[in-house]
Amino acid sequence: MKFYNRTSEIKELQRIQKLSFDSHSRMTVITGRRRIGKTSLAVEATKGETSVYLFVSRKNEAALCEEFSQLISSVLGTYVPSEIKTFRSLFVMLLELAKTRRFNLIIDEFQEFEYVNPSVYSDVQNLWDQYRKQTNLNLILMGSVFSMMRKIFEGYKEPLFGRADNIIRLTGFGTETLKEIMHDYRPGYDNDELLALYSFTGGVPKYIELLCENTDLSISGMLDYMVRDNSPFTDEGKNILIEEFGKDYGVYFSILSCIAYGINTQTAIEAALGGISTGGQLRRLIEDYSLITRHRPIMSKEGTHSIRYDIDDNFLKFWFRYYDKNKSIVEIRNFVFLRKIIEDDYTTFSGLMLEKYFRLKMMESFQYSAIGSWWERKRGKEANEIDIIGISAEGKKALVAEVKRQRRNYDHKVFMEKVECVKASILSKYKIEPRLFTLEDM
Repeated sequence: MKFYNRTSEIKELQRIQKLSFDSHSRMTVITGRRRIGKTSLAVEATKGETSVYLFVSRKNEAALCEEFSQLISSVLGTYVPSEIKTFRSLFVMLLELAKTRRFNLIIDEFQEFEYVNPSVYSDVQNLWDQYRKQTNLNLILMGSVFSMMRKIFEGYKEPLFGRADNIIRLTGFGTETLKEIMHDYRPGYDNDELLALYSFTGGVPKYIELLCENTDLSISGMLDYMVRDNSPFTDEGKNILIEEFGKDYGVYFSILSCIAYGINTQTAIEAALGGISTGGQLRRLIEDYSLITRHRPIMSKEGTHSIRYDIDDNFLKFWFRYYDKNKSIVEIRNFVFLRKIIEDDYTTFSGLMLEKYFRLKMMESFQYSAIGSWWERKRGKEANEIDIIGISAEGKKALVAEVKRQRRNYDHKVFMEKVECVKASILSKYKIEPRLFTLEDM
């Protein structure tokens, strides 16, 4: 698959590369979940310049350095003494070379040094402080275990705190890139197929690449590839997150499974899990792992108790909703039954994803100062709820939207009653634009 998008990230990385080569060394950190395209981005951004790419695997340090030495010797055409057995010594050599040469050093899965030799972080800090002003090295450090990368570079007690000149966090492709991909691989696609690609992958490049190379991007084609024996997606959620959570992953997985299935308040989650306390885990899922988001009604006060939780990553939401929730079915490899469960629920699931798609599209327009949902807390009767509210960045204007897959399911009278309710509650001073968003508006 060709390289798509990442225009702003490439521009930024090339700007930093130029500064590194023309002035003095710079350090850039790129984070993002596995499969998001960190390596492809770094390679694309440094194309045409001398670049050393090192992948940190959990090996003995001496064995890892031997592997690195061969790569460095090949790329830079320089002799690496066999006596070099530590990364510190290797990094000193590279920095000495960077006094007279300009090159990129890309280190992938940098957080894995924690298991190779944790003192590497202090070594890098000491040597970087010593050499950076005297050298022309463009250092790019990448990692996919979010909690560890955040700790390494943003933990104020950690040696590399404050050393990164820039931290770039990659997310999935946006709506226009998804449309471009669909146009390239499925000309004449319909919007339900576009929604399915967004719902299943969340714009994660590797998943999209797998689907583009193995299916026709029809909904049935995508499900045929994803939901089958030996599918690369079957254990993907577990493989991505188990390193984040460690031995306590079971509790976190149960919480995420609840949220994925619409059990999205702390009280409801704790009830579903037999009354256990989940406050600490929910906080860590937000702050340490950046996997879920805490939502409150738009324009409500910080301390409101009307809180809902949602999984940010579409694929993980899909995986927890179907694969993790139906572990026993997956265990006996009954993918025919799992496929039926997904197909029967697709309208509901994709309807939720359609709301998220339109929020993303509104965010990409840069026309709003705030985008969210609104709901009331009422006991004993159904509460009013608005799918999307966008507060205009210019003046006292607000877009209030209902999202339906099909226009025929829309009840204008009921919606306008909700609009009047939200107007009286929080938007009395705003000019309101009521809107209906459907598949046709994607």
